[in-house]
Amino acid sequence: MNKNTSPSFPQTRMRRNRSQGWIRDLVRENSLSPHDLIMPLFVIEGTAKEEPIASLPGISRRSIDLTIEHCKEIRDLGIPAIALFPVLDDSLKTDGGEESFNPENLMCRAIAAIKAAVPELGIIGDVALDPYTTHGHDGLMDGDEIKNDASIVVLAKQALAQAEAGVDIIAPSDMMDGRIGALRISLDSHNFKNTLIMSYAAKYASSFYGPFRDAVNSSGFLKGDKKSYQMDPANGEEAMQEIMMDISEGADMVMVKPGMPYLDIIARAKDTISTPIFAYHVSGEYAMLKAASENGWLDYDSCLAETLIGFKRAGCRGILTYGAMDMARMLQNS
Repeated sequence: MNKNTSPSFPQTRMRRNRSQGWIRDLVRENSLSPHDLIMPLFVIEGTAKEEPIASLPGISRRSIDLTIEHCKEIRDLGIPAIALFPVLDDSLKTDGGEESFNPENLMCRAIAAIKAAVPELGIIGDVALDPYTTHGHDGLMDGDEIKNDASIVVLAKQALAQAEAGVDIIAPSDMMDGRIGALRISLDSHNFKNTLIMSYAAKYASSFYGPFRDAVNSSGFLKGDKKSYQMDPANGEEAMQEIMMDISEGADMVMVKPGMPYLDIIARAKDTISTPIFAYHVSGEYAMLKAASENGWLDYDSCLAETLIGFKRAGCRGILTYGAMDMARMLQNS
């Protein structure tokens, strides 16, 4: 008998396996645990400083000292890793993004401090130039053009600075062609052979990034759009080509971003590759759940859980989500 064929009703009654809680638990195909979650964090300069982000309810920018305390709570919830994003003072932003590879920059100091205080927590470092540039783009600009190869040189310096600070995973989110191979060669040649690369392999030019750009203070700087390097939402085959190229260049794991509108890409990748696949449940997706909940239109907890199990069902090993701590608390209390 074909695996997907069952005898018809009444011999088969699908509801039998749904009749009681214990049998639903027993036959459940996918599960979610705190170990599947990654918490994104925004770090700022200062001491004892916290700035709530209006467009990301429940999420704040924090100074390094408060970020460390927050990381201890994240660790205690069983979440294995954070994804770190810096929020720079405007005075440090330049056309060339030179602050991105300053070994004493905010990002590198935060990585070193967190790793020293909470060594068992994995740190994923964002590699892209948009927080550091006056034009808000992920690469270097020449007129209206994003310069691919020149950008890679700077991105490699940025990744190396983070590796020297103690980051565990480099996560290039810039979408420049060839950057995974260049970063792998640079890291290996500087004795960082064990530093992992999580490639944002299929990162779409999405309208769901608005609250994130508010969080890192890049939205007001962005000149034009990012459609010349981030992917067209209409394309799926192209995503598979991007994923395969990044794996061939040395990516240890790949990311699909955003998450919910691109579950088909996750599922296609899962059927094609054995490399671990992650999804980013991005700021706009999270903010929609929060806004609907605050208006009484949805139940945040149950909708968050349903969303995240959907990523696992599609084929994700892990999920970056601003709801990671909320979900971990729910799992602890279940």
